[in-house]
Amino acid sequence: AEPGDRSRNLAESVACPVCDGQSVADSDSDAAGFIRARIDELIADGASDAEIRDELAAAYGEDVLLTPGRSGVSSLVWALPVAALVAAFAGLVVAFRRWRGGGAAQATDADRALVDRARREPAGGAAAASTGDRARGEQDGAP
Repeated sequence: AEPGDRSRNLAESVACPVCDGQSVADSDSDAAGFIRARIDELIADGASDAEIRDELAAAYGEDVLLTPGRSGVSSLVWALPVAALVAAFAGLVVAFRRWRGGGAAQATDADRALVDRARREPAGGAAAASTGDRARGEQDGAP
């Protein structure tokens, strides 16, 4: 990357120590100007981005870095959102499989016996017999 682009990217990742919520790249304060100049000096001296960030954190505290580190406890800032997305995706897969039906229903022995009885009776068998009995009983005067 070009030194100017590198300097701008680093300045955007460092908070201005005297401004509220602004990066060094966006601030017009003297402190921000000094940090931008220091970043340019370190780039000219051949320092890596990590070395520059480490030096600024040592001078101004870890809070000056707008992007958290990728090791130790601050690695949780990177890992937890990824883990949450994976868990959410897995939950959706499980839910969709359940909603889809998951498989055909299995007939029990009681279900099969009921179907066999229904097939053996003549059409309208049990219903017709009970209706006929009731009609005969009413004619005989029986309740």
